[in-house]
Amino acid sequence: MSRLVAITAALLALAVVMPTGALAAEAADPSQPYIVILRGGGSAVEPAAVGQPARRNAAAIDRVSSRNAIAVGRRFEHLLAGFAAALAPSEVRALAADPDVAAVVPDEPIELMSQSMPTGVARVGGRTSPAALIDGVDERVDADVAVVDTGIDGAHPDLNVVGGINCSSSDPTAWRDENGHGTHVAGTIAAKDDTNGVVGVAPGARLWAIRILGADGSGLLSWYICGLDWIAAQRDPSDASRPLIEAVNMSVAKWGSDDGACGAANGDLLHSAICRLVASGVTVVAAAANDAGPASLRVPAAYDEVITVSALADTDGRPGGAGGDRCYSWGSYDVDDTFADFSNYGLDVDLIAPGKCIWSSKPGNTYGWSSGTSMAAPHVTGAIALYKASRPWATPAEVKRALLYLGSMSWSTATDPDAIHEPVLDVARIGPMGAVTMTPSPAAVAVTAAGGTVPVTLTLSRATVLEELTLSVAGVPAGMTASLDRTKLFGFEATTATLTVTVPEGFSTGTYPITVTADWHGTHGSVTIPAVVSVRPVTQLGGADRYATSAAISAATYAPGVAVAYIAAGFGYAD
Repeated sequence: MSRLVAITAALLALAVVMPTGALAAEAADPSQPYIVILRGGGSAVEPAAVGQPARRNAAAIDRVSSRNAIAVGRRFEHLLAGFAAALAPSEVRALAADPDVAAVVPDEPIELMSQSMPTGVARVGGRTSPAALIDGVDERVDADVAVVDTGIDGAHPDLNVVGGINCSSSDPTAWRDENGHGTHVAGTIAAKDDTNGVVGVAPGARLWAIRILGADGSGLLSWYICGLDWIAAQRDPSDASRPLIEAVNMSVAKWGSDDGACGAANGDLLHSAICRLVASGVTVVAAAANDAGPASLRVPAAYDEVITVSALADTDGRPGGAGGDRCYSWGSYDVDDTFADFSNYGLDVDLIAPGKCIWSSKPGNTYGWSSGTSMAAPHVTGAIALYKASRPWATPAEVKRALLYLGSMSWSTATDPDAIHEPVLDVARIGPMGAVTMTPSPAAVAVTAAGGTVPVTLTLSRATVLEELTLSVAGVPAGMTASLDRTKLFGFEATTATLTVTVPEGFSTGTYPITVTADWHGTHGSVTIPAVVSVRPVTQLGGADRYATSAAISAATYAPGVAVAYIAAGFGYAD
């Protein structure tokens, strides 16, 4: 069963058990917010047919809403096929009976998780990252980041806000931040490196404001899905198979859990939408939430498909724990380089980043302090922007693996509430994607027609290439063999492999070029090693007499103890 079919099946089951009791409870308030999911809706962001199902989904929405006389609120045409609407009990019953409707689900509330060099940016290596290039010059990171939050102050001079969508009201253009949370998050991700205000982890990256929360910081699940659906619809203008948005920051949460099946087992619409968004190539970051409890009880933090971030208390922007406890928030002081007392924890958490007393942008060309896993997550989102700027083809799984590899345990892991210690984010070694060179030793394989086996050590130079390289061999003629002792090399330290070339006896003489290629999403390095097969050399052997000459020939030809001898004959011997 495909994932799409499985999700649809789960939603069908949900539709069967939904009404009666719930409808009776709503009698006092006949109009309630719902999400309506349609049957047979395809994902418009699946690689095989990017965008094509959107037209079918739109037509289905029009057909169902018209047939049932429903006033549609937000439309979902890309990640899901459906819509949000305020429905009376009779309308819920009618839609549940409609053959084109898979489920009618009550909408749910969602909530916030609450130039100087900010200590958080310094602590994660932003000061020394060659990709960030923080030097007071406004050289902007070439990446697009969506902030799913309360909006962003597009007029803030320290932020490069290029557009957005408002799903929290009827005006889609009203994405300006009226709360402050989203603007603060945006500054940590990408405040400009222009000598003014603060600087973000990915200075000057293009920011997209996805407003799914009102001025009071509250919202509905349908608003959340509306924002994600809009993100999915944005495609790279130079390559429609890739998304426009490289990274999505979600410092927003609701209660829930991961069913391990992208919402197919428990009818989780948010999980279904996020899985499809990630499958389209978008890397998603989620705050672990601030309950001082298991992250497994909050979504999207509990989903395996996202990168979940817990909060670190950092007061001096460097490891070592020497910054003291100068920061007071959430009712307490936290000691430098310790696990923030409010942060969620557990197996679902992937990385930890500074989240206590973070200095960043605020609406109205101002700046301020905030604390929470909401402040930790954007450090990781900025890191993704840095990484993807020179690696736009990297998949979400590859991005996650790279950030986990680059992280370190340079914090007081003993303060972690559980035994599963996540690495602290470190962007210091993220640089532009460079080339890979390989040096063989020996530089050539030399054998005679008698055959032989020669090992060749390949040493890779990969100073800025941490990605998993796939090694392959080409140009090996029939009859000759060339094999590698390893075909996958991941990480800066993985720099050697051995190529073993075997030439059988009697192989035709000549020079045979053998090419070894190191590849990651396209060739990044190769080397050609000539295998030279020559005629077996003739060695002149002789001795003082015929006996000595015979012994020399036998010794050169046969192993000791072999009872074979050459008898030399000719003229000029003393005997």
